[in-house]
Amino acid sequence: MSWQAYVDTNLVGTGKVSQAAILGQQGGVWAISSGLQISPEEQAAIVAAHKDLDHVRANGIRIAGVKYFVTSAEGGTVIGKKGEAGVFLVQTKQAILVAIYTAPIQAGEASGIVLGLSDYLVGVGY
Repeated sequence: MSWQAYVDTNLVGTGKVSQAAILGQQGGVWAISSGLQISPEEQAAIVAAHKDLDHVRANGIRIAGVKYFVTSAEGGTVIGKKGEAGVFLVQTKQAILVAIYTAPIQAGEASGIVLGLSDYLVGVGY
């Protein structure tokens, strides 16, 4: 399966994630949903967030021009919130999943989808 298929089918295609991307831990976009634009600076901040959890907790994270308040940053998962929307940044062995949800989708619905895909990718070496 292509990286784009993971975004289109396994994340956005579930109806529980509004927009998504897969970034490489060394930088670069591997796949991204239509209409989502993550600037190079935002990509760098997403990668850095997993290296400095205290910084991202204190300052939040900006994705596609939207600044999210970080509600949790532990291990390989950073969770952000902005009004009724939110974002999950989940690190695997080689990638970072970016999953944005918007109302009426709830955080718990999106969480299960994103964490399930990250577990699968880790299991197959990514």
